[in-house]
Amino acid sequence: MQLVVARVGRAHGIKGEVTVEVRTDEPELRLGPGAVLATDPASTGPLTIESGRVHSGRLLLRFEGVGSRGAAEALRNTLLIAEVDPDEQPEDPEEFYDHQLIDLDVVTVDGTPVGRIAEISHLPYQDLLVVDRPDDAGQVLIPFVAEIVPEVDLAGQRAVVDPPPGLIDGAAEVAGPSAPRAEAD
Repeated sequence: MQLVVARVGRAHGIKGEVTVEVRTDEPELRLGPGAVLATDPASTGPLTIESGRVHSGRLLLRFEGVGSRGAAEALRNTLLIAEVDPDEQPEDPEEFYDHQLIDLDVVTVDGTPVGRIAEISHLPYQDLLVVDRPDDAGQVLIPFVAEIVPEVDLAGQRAVVDPPPGLIDGAAEVAGPSAPRAEAD
């Protein structure tokens, strides 16, 4: 089974290093020197990690055969993909691989259907569930945090959400009369 473990960011310096957005909890295992990674798009790989280091809180990687800033910049936005055992599960029971979440039904805590998870968007500070709404009603983005997604039931093929007002319906609900506005002098 293949697992996206990082996305290449911009070039760093002039000798071929790149920043990477890490998408694995085991970067030392999956992104260590000597690791051979498939890529998306496939035409940019496979890539072998020559070296890695942390600089200002960001992981920097250098790949074999990539020795200039231009060559590094050409890899920007490339997904790095590791081959993993299909039976492998995250160590933490509160963590999930993307492939486990995609196609789960999404319902609210009261059982109201919301839609189906189409993809996971990995942002720097949190992940988002991209949920296709039924009847071509578009998509809704749901922050994948415990306060909003209190339950993921893989056996039942569903994710339960407790959204704040306005997250799913797109319009904030008003709880009581609004406070009067203060006027400027």
